[in-house]
Amino acid sequence: MRRDLMLLGFVSSVTIVLLSIFPENRGDVITSSWEFFVEMMLILPAVMVLMGLFTVFVPKDLVVKHLGRESGLRGVFIAIVMGTLPTGPLYIAFPIASALLKKGARVSNIVVFLSAWSCIKLPQELVELEFLGVRFMLARLALTVVFAILMGLAIEQILSRWERYECCEG
Repeated sequence: MRRDLMLLGFVSSVTIVLLSIFPENRGDVITSSWEFFVEMMLILPAVMVLMGLFTVFVPKDLVVKHLGRESGLRGVFIAIVMGTLPTGPLYIAFPIASALLKKGARVSNIVVFLSAWSCIKLPQELVELEFLGVRFMLARLALTVVFAILMGLAIEQILSRWERYECCEG
């Protein structure tokens, strides 16, 4: 909570400084901020209810089995499908990712899930196919999947080393 309040204070301070330097943008900033706030207030309550239901009704061993350490390529595939199918802004995916992590999902699978949510959407792929062609779409899709997996594995290694370092430090 303290970290969140510090971040809010920092962002608010930067906003005040920027608006004092560029007062002509004040109206646009206020309008944009208000629209984003309204959008979040319409979406987040439903997401929080769904997350509560997920937390209560999805057993931890199910998540561990399908997305945990031993899930292998099946877990990666499930993470890609989970990220590809839903539509909506990326900020909806973060509470889902957090709940999956708490239930025992592998970090690399969560990174793949978030990457798929942000970069691979079925409607987006169809539009890309229509305007850029099948070769472009398949090349971009393949590279996105490969680099999402590599990024997930790299982040998992970095976090693992970081945790070992903190453990031995203290």
